[in-house]
Amino acid sequence: MSSSSIGPSVSPTQIGLAVLVAALGYFVDIYDLILFSIVRVQSLTAIGVEKKDLMTKGILLLNMQMGGMLIGGILWGILGDKKGRLSVLFGSILMYSLANIANGFVTSVPSYAILRFIAGVGLAGELGAGVTLVAELLPKETRGVGTTIIASVGLLGAGLAGLVAKTFDWRTAYFIGGALGLALLALRLGVRESALFQGVASSEVQRGNFFALFRNRRRAIRFLSLVFVGLPIWYCVGILVTFSPEIGKAMGMTEVPPVGESIVSMYVGGAFGDLLSGLLSQYLKKRKRVIFLFFALLAFMAVVYFTWGTSSPTAFRRTCFMMGFGIGYWALFVTMAAEQFGTNLRSTTTTTVPNFVRGALVPLTLAFEWVKHVDRLGVRNGAIAVGIGTFSLALIALMSLEETFGKDLDFIEE
Repeated sequence: MSSSSIGPSVSPTQIGLAVLVAALGYFVDIYDLILFSIVRVQSLTAIGVEKKDLMTKGILLLNMQMGGMLIGGILWGILGDKKGRLSVLFGSILMYSLANIANGFVTSVPSYAILRFIAGVGLAGELGAGVTLVAELLPKETRGVGTTIIASVGLLGAGLAGLVAKTFDWRTAYFIGGALGLALLALRLGVRESALFQGVASSEVQRGNFFALFRNRRRAIRFLSLVFVGLPIWYCVGILVTFSPEIGKAMGMTEVPPVGESIVSMYVGGAFGDLLSGLLSQYLKKRKRVIFLFFALLAFMAVVYFTWGTSSPTAFRRTCFMMGFGIGYWALFVTMAAEQFGTNLRSTTTTTVPNFVRGALVPLTLAFEWVKHVDRLGVRNGAIAVGIGTFSLALIALMSLEETFGKDLDFIEE
């Protein structure tokens, strides 16, 4: 079956519902993912962590969450290719919703860490499964529109997280996130599996073999290049913004905007950036060229962050917004991941790639912790050093990838 066909059993209404569920699922996904960064200081203080340990314990919990996403990305990706995209889409939503609720009851760092790990595993499945499903349902000429809607709507979840965290206690904020996810499951009844997956599922083709990604040199390079392309996004989110109070203080800022405000500014900018990058990609019929444009903007804004961006709280918020606009290549990046690999490995790659990017925040934060002590570089210069390495690696990786706009997805990996 050609990927330009939606199949006789899937109506435009059903496709629209699939896009809606994937978008709202990612909305709640981002809400939970970002909520911890917003309530990090408040929640850790509430359970008895001393001020001097807030950054260290925060990095520990963030790494547990991202480590969970790294493992979950592999597990959910394999399951998506073996059992179907829908099983992952709804299983992951259920898991992170229940973990969210449980996070509202934590009383110690160890229990908090365990639950952030479980939440991370759950959060790992939704985006990849949603993008894979929508990419396979929509015609190849317009699939980018569907994935753009998913990413643009999803990133607005950060705005809700910021509003809820500002209005309610941190425990209540976690409860609300869990309730939103559970409510979303009611929409699952009208969503259908993709015809491409059903065709492969009925064959003898091996599906969901994660290690098959590395048995072929060119395939392994493709996979790793995609991961490297996404690293600057989480460098900016996970280091520059999440630890902006510490970095801002090291750069001499007397008043650093609350992390919640900075994250919301960034993700609102990201929603606009994703929308523009998706539409621009459709207009130019290119993926790589648009990704490069937004990548260049993000690199420029990272430079601004360490210079003019710290001149005042207002300048800092504007810088975060524009950095967010720069991370707007996230939608195209995940779409390219779906287009780079065959149907029998598509869920595995589309789910693992963004979660390997998120999980890479673990070595990035560890590198940040180590580098800032080398030759007494300090917090500011340590963050700059990690950023230079991250952006350089991503640029090299982007240059190695093939253009995938309009690529027929009706193929398998041998």
